[in-house]
Amino acid sequence: FAENFYLFRGTPSGVWLTEELCSLFGVKEKLNGGNAQKIYDQIEIRLAKPEFRPRALFERFHIEVLCTTDAATDPLLSHQAIRKSGWKERIIPTFRPDGVINLLTPGWNHNIQKLGALSGIAVDSYSKFIAALENRRAFFKEMGAKATDHSALTPRTEELSSKEARTIFEGALKGRASQEDADRFTAHMLMECARMSIDDGLVMQIHPGSLRNHNPQVFSLFGPDRGGDIPMQTEYTRNLKPLLNKYGNHPGFTCIVFTLDEAAYGRELAPLAGHYPAMRLGPPWWFFDSINGMTRFRMETTETAGIYNTVGFNDDTRAFPSIPARHDLFRRVDANWIAGLVVRGIVDLEDAREMIQDTAYRLPKKAYKL
Repeated sequence: FAENFYLFRGTPSGVWLTEELCSLFGVKEKLNGGNAQKIYDQIEIRLAKPEFRPRALFERFHIEVLCTTDAATDPLLSHQAIRKSGWKERIIPTFRPDGVINLLTPGWNHNIQKLGALSGIAVDSYSKFIAALENRRAFFKEMGAKATDHSALTPRTEELSSKEARTIFEGALKGRASQEDADRFTAHMLMECARMSIDDGLVMQIHPGSLRNHNPQVFSLFGPDRGGDIPMQTEYTRNLKPLLNKYGNHPGFTCIVFTLDEAAYGRELAPLAGHYPAMRLGPPWWFFDSINGMTRFRMETTETAGIYNTVGFNDDTRAFPSIPARHDLFRRVDANWIAGLVVRGIVDLEDAREMIQDTAYRLPKKAYKL
């Protein structure tokens, strides 16, 4: 790893890792093959200290709330353990039902059985499936959840009749679900989950547009989530129309939409978020969680959606020590962009001070009801 660290030059990963090594672990020299063991030993010594325990770092980072992403079938034992420990900081779950909504998920029937066991509802029909999902959402909310998260290949939404939904779901229970069945059911369940969000107040997040496991050789050797997920061209205006037409004007609904298709920012997403009161734009995500990606996001969306139809920054890191570096990078990029607006006379300094506080802090708190 150290011998190839130079490959990160100019990338956001390089920026984050360098900042972590320097600010958190006190590493002042560039990582390379020659000094790798010395730096490893330095990090190991620090990690053994009490002030580098996870809870100590949580407090040192001044984290107000950290959200995990959890399957609908997760019993949230870790969250329960944290609550029972008496620790007062906020770590809360996020409800992700993809594993029971996507009918072609490997192990889907097992997931349905687990959903039934955890909810106490025998899921042998579509109506009981809906009841079990509502039960689990209520449990997640009881454990502090503020949002749901939905990953789909496309943001297609479609409202099926009760008969159609029942036929597709009960066919899937018997092992009879085609790709079109699965696509239509997922589209329908996005509508149902929006309805549930109005009922229970959970913020809805949609993360579409990633073609998973693009490299079959890597997938066969190492399984999913190993870097083989590739962005796709994604259409939003028609796909989200059923959902937004039905719920987009509802005062109790918030839907945060992300994209891996930057071309959609100015063409579709900013106009949609600028029009529908319930819709917000999620920050640059995944491949675009970067200096240039963040700048392009502001350049493409602000003139149509403003900053107040966006939600500031929430990172989806799996590396706990990277949280300060990632948020600092976002703040610096936004500060640079806002400073440019001041220099060009588009906003004055008073407005700029408000804008940077909003994008860095107040907007995410408001969007996620924190």
